[in-house]
Amino acid sequence: MYNFEYKNPVKIIFGKDTISKVANEVPKNAKVLLTYGGGSIKRTGVYEQVKTALKNIDLIEFGGIEVNPHYETCMKAAEIVKAENIDFLLSVGGGSVLDATKFIAAAALYENGDPWDILSKPETAEIENAIAIGAVLTLPATGSEMNGNSVITKFETLEKFAFSSPKVMPQFSILDPECVFTLPDKQVANGVVDAFIHVIEQYLTFEVNSPIQDRFAESILTTLIEEGPKVLADRNDYEPAANFMWSATMALNGLIGSGVPQDWATHQIGHELTALHGIDHARTLAIILPGLMHIKRTNKNDKLLQFGERIWGITQGNDDDKIDAAIVKTVKFFETLGVPTTLHEYGVPEETIGVITARFEKRGAKLGEKADIDFKEVGEILRARL
Repeated sequence: MYNFEYKNPVKIIFGKDTISKVANEVPKNAKVLLTYGGGSIKRTGVYEQVKTALKNIDLIEFGGIEVNPHYETCMKAAEIVKAENIDFLLSVGGGSVLDATKFIAAAALYENGDPWDILSKPETAEIENAIAIGAVLTLPATGSEMNGNSVITKFETLEKFAFSSPKVMPQFSILDPECVFTLPDKQVANGVVDAFIHVIEQYLTFEVNSPIQDRFAESILTTLIEEGPKVLADRNDYEPAANFMWSATMALNGLIGSGVPQDWATHQIGHELTALHGIDHARTLAIILPGLMHIKRTNKNDKLLQFGERIWGITQGNDDDKIDAAIVKTVKFFETLGVPTTLHEYGVPEETIGVITARFEKRGAKLGEKADIDFKEVGEILRARL
């Protein structure tokens, strides 16, 4: 196991009827910008719960944040933050709203040039300060409620990049599993897949003798496999909803990734599909992961075999047979949730592969836990998913 430092300061308030507790967490004298998306929180009653709880707070609203939040939209909110002297941001919605809120928090106080540099040049664009953040989570998926990560799309250039900073970790996140009750099937399925592949990115790498992290990761994967279909079958069953929501949080709060190598190539390639074709983030991951597992089977041999045996019970055949079976089982799981896994099912033409590989070539990017996936191998991974 590698050396590591782990600290997670986010206060989690978990359980039914917890949204009203937001009043105890938002600073009493704060001027708050409430951020949300397309209005589903109003249809589900979450908006009214939050507004009632904060009736004595100085509150300004900013809605309309996209499913894949746009840089341009975030910058409009950042200007409001500066003009209105906002000193606290409250995200009410799913991970996309919270990702946008994190970027707004950093961009509003960024004084070292173009805030887009935070995303496009994260190695040099240091985030020195950020507005304080809190969250009311309505959709389990991204794990953004307990980390400092954010992913933003620049609509003008069709680019999608991520950044991470401890400065934008929420001070608190409220997780009420009853919010799952009102979600459509597609969002539940996306959330299960997103959380599943978050775990995979930190698990399916190479062995460094980290049995605790491996077993934690495997427990999350197993729980998602067991509970995800239950949530889809009965949206009003509280226990599966709660287990699903907590799994998504645990998948990306830094714990299972401590002391182990991490991949994230599936995400980086998938971001391009979202930027160019608007495909839901989780669904891009379901497309890419099987191709990456296939192309990188030699590098990931030991962990792929462990994944196949411990998660899917695969013990028969030679190594290639076992790995092939593990890939098939993973694809079938995604498809059982209603998530297609090939490019043609989303209408993505083969020409897109050339566009994506050219982008990675221009950036000189090397992806994966060993930084050995170049633009040519990105093309192989994509072609494997046609």
